Amino acid sequence: MTAKSFHPPVRTLMGPGPSDVNPRVLAAMARPTIGHLDPVFVDMMDEMKGLLQYAFQTENQLTLPVSAPGSAGMEMCFVNLVEPGDTVVVCINGVFGGRMKENVERCGATAVVVEDEWGKPVDPGKLEEALKAHPEAGVVAFVHAETSTGACSDAKALTEIAHRHDCLVIVDSVTGLGGVELRVDDWGIDAIYSGSQKCLSCTPGLSPVSFSERAVARIKGRSHKVQSWFLDLNLVMGYWGSGTKRAYHHTAPINALYALHESLVILQEEGLENAWARHRAHHEALKAGLESMGLNLIVPRDSRLPQLNAVSVPAGVDEAAVRKALLDDYGLEIGAGLGPLAGKVWRIGLMGFGANRKNVLLCLGALENTLAGQGTDVRAGGAVAAAMAVYGA
Repeated sequence: MTAKSFHPPVRTLMGPGPSDVNPRVLAAMARPTIGHLDPVFVDMMDEMKGLLQYAFQTENQLTLPVSAPGSAGMEMCFVNLVEPGDTVVVCINGVFGGRMKENVERCGATAVVVEDEWGKPVDPGKLEEALKAHPEAGVVAFVHAETSTGACSDAKALTEIAHRHDCLVIVDSVTGLGGVELRVDDWGIDAIYSGSQKCLSCTPGLSPVSFSERAVARIKGRSHKVQSWFLDLNLVMGYWGSGTKRAYHHTAPINALYALHESLVILQEEGLENAWARHRAHHEALKAGLESMGLNLIVPRDSRLPQLNAVSVPAGVDEAAVRKALLDDYGLEIGAGLGPLAGKVWRIGLMGFGANRKNVLLCLGALENTLAGQGTDVRAGGAVAAAMAVYGA
């Protein structure tokens, strides 16, 4: 076989991630590669930390991008903060809470599960009861922005409860960062991880993380060696730490970091609260169009993520066939349901650069035409107009 250069088709990405990448970010990746210990690159690393601190709304010195996707950011939090024999309360209301539980068990710790229905936020009352029943617990873990359902949990309230019981908090905000309100310092979050490919509109492969001083003290005071060499923050701090001479730990993904830096510059230019408001505004337009067709979102209004919309599939509709038609006919990608929601929902993303009027109107028109063309009993003809009414046009 003679291989040829790969040229992917142009898609509009409106699934659960990755999201559409800003052209400025793609251009940044094509800049000349330099050494990962080059003084100029080190200067960019310092600036990157400041940009991430802004995105997370934190002054945590240990704020950095892990050289791997969000799943590695998750593992970094758990392997550094959880030791064999520990008890960790894990809140599960979707796929990614379940992954937290898996990490706890792989660390040799005991997971106490607080379970809520998929599509609903974590119940603070249930967490309170679990912590009363397990005073030995030292860590609470929960998902702020559950990508599998589009549910947003009250990170501030859950963190306050955990701290009252003298627990550190690990938070998953892979889909949250840059798209919905997130205030690490004001809410007291101890450890948090995210991903580059969602609302930051960067390419996949990097995981922004941040650790509080309390978390750093726990890491430095461990009685067991961190089980992962690559993710051991005691070692990584030598490369990303503040006030230190950069020590070689691994060869950083230089051009990918150019891209993340550019995406964070774009976020700073827009303004964090403006970005949150933009995601909310386009969500409202999308919701109006979906509802005009008779389609419903599964998450209660007051706990919906604007950037991840889980839509109930009408009875009798082959949801996979609809997704295939959208991809084949319109170059539009939306996501399927996971776990117990498989076959029951579509997940429509409005993330970062992709949270815009053009994408909303394309998605509504394409979905309406596709459903009508398959003989589905939907109210056709008004989706785009309903969205435009929200836009005031």
